[in-house]
Amino acid sequence: MYTNRKGRTTMEEKKVTFNYTYSALQQQEIKRIREKYMPPTQEEDKMELLRKLDTGVTKPGTTVSLIVGIISALIFGVGMCCTMVWTDLFIPGIVIGIIGLAGIVSAYPLYAHITKKQRAKVAPEIMRLTDELMK
Repeated sequence: MYTNRKGRTTMEEKKVTFNYTYSALQQQEIKRIREKYMPPTQEEDKMELLRKLDTGVTKPGTTVSLIVGIISALIFGVGMCCTMVWTDLFIPGIVIGIIGLAGIVSAYPLYAHITKKQRAKVAPEIMRLTDELMK
């Protein structure tokens, strides 16, 4: 029953409904998008710097070793071509192939050496940041 403005009772019923749907996945996505636009805290800045320093250590070594390895593999291929296709260049082909093979074999030690030097260079800064973040 419902009482109207004039004080009369009527049989009308007002139906009031409220619909709400909750999606945990949607809420997580909203939070992730919102975090992209919020200014980073000081601790997040330090963590981001730590990640950049850590990944930056291996990049120079990887780049140099890939270049040396690819060029050496091409040289090795030329040496193989000389020994198999042009039989009059058999001996020079063997020498060229050995030079290429030596370059291929030296790619990983070159990577390890450059990475070791980079780690030694960046170690004090990384240690300082990790000490600050662990406290």
